[in-house]
Amino acid sequence: MDNGASSYRRFLSGDENAFEEIVKEYRQGLTWFINRFVCDTYIAEDIAADVFAYVLVHPKKYDFRVSLKTYLYMLGRSRALDALRKQKRQSTVALDEKIESADDIEKSVLLSEEKRALSIALNSLDENLKSAVHLVFFEGLSYKEAGRVMKKTEKQIDNLLYRAKKELRSILEKGGITL
Repeated sequence: MDNGASSYRRFLSGDENAFEEIVKEYRQGLTWFINRFVCDTYIAEDIAADVFAYVLVHPKKYDFRVSLKTYLYMLGRSRALDALRKQKRQSTVALDEKIESADDIEKSVLLSEEKRALSIALNSLDENLKSAVHLVFFEGLSYKEAGRVMKKTEKQIDNLLYRAKKELRSILEKGGITL
């Protein structure tokens, strides 16, 4: 697939069904990615809806040199970080509440014991490591695209993934799971 570019071109030329295709294709993955930042499914869904609304209202802002998926994830990351900053200013939430909402999503996505252990190990990683792993391995973005989303170079993404794999291997081996 062309990462949504043809659907977006059809949307720009007036085809309303094309935008529905874009939303259907990217909504779930984008929401899951945003949830990694905000740890609240409802807020993540709201932010994802805001991203799609922005694309709908400002259709000419998209630059076709970047894949549509990368563009959506860049917008999602930016809005998620904005929401976190706003949340910090407004009030604090108990850490237990955040962990419970993150666990709810993980339980629905990860079924086997090994996958749950991997999820727990992923959640223990530094935020940059976690984001790099999610973008490259779960969302299938290239190092270059992930770098654009995270505002890092390809080499920095490569280094983050190397460190993440090393830390994950160590965490999982401590838990009795070998890769």
